Amino acid sequence: MGMLGATMQKERVIRKYANRRLYDTGSSRHVTLEDLRRLIVEGEKIKVVDDKSGEDLTRAVLLQIISEQEHYGSPVLSAELLEMIIRFYGRPMQAMLSGYLEQSFTAMLKQQESIQTEMAKAMQAPFAPFADLARKNMELWEQMQAAARDTFAPGAAAPKTPPPQEAPPTGGSKRKQ
Repeated sequence: MGMLGATMQKERVIRKYANRRLYDTGSSRHVTLEDLRRLIVEGEKIKVVDDKSGEDLTRAVLLQIISEQEHYGSPVLSAELLEMIIRFYGRPMQAMLSGYLEQSFTAMLKQQESIQTEMAKAMQAPFAPFADLARKNMELWEQMQAAARDTFAPGAAAPKTPPPQEAPPTGGSKRKQ
């Protein structure tokens, strides 16, 4: 399933306890922010809730994951981009920015999936001539066998093969061809 299909599946509920530990109710185990990041990368949809109040903490935890990636990994968000985003908060264009970013990322993910599909097809295409060559070689081999049979044993019947609907013979005896 592609990344876009992830929005259609059921959310995995993660409980956040007062001690800041995260508990994955789906796998019945404690998880880290890195575990959650991996789940998201794999296409899982998560929902983080406060254990006592039931408050939805998903956005805050997702922002924590992004913050860690920006701090320790290869940054995606430059300081200039972050400043631009901050300037949109509290202004009439804030809602438009959110919609625009979502649409842009959705389009980018669709394009990425399309490119991956095309790359997979391209990787299979180089082998198509070999499959065609193998088929032609088999045809030539069968023609050579038929010619040899006609030359060295004229009048000999071609080996019979059972029709496709015929069940294979049962038991220990083998049929001679």
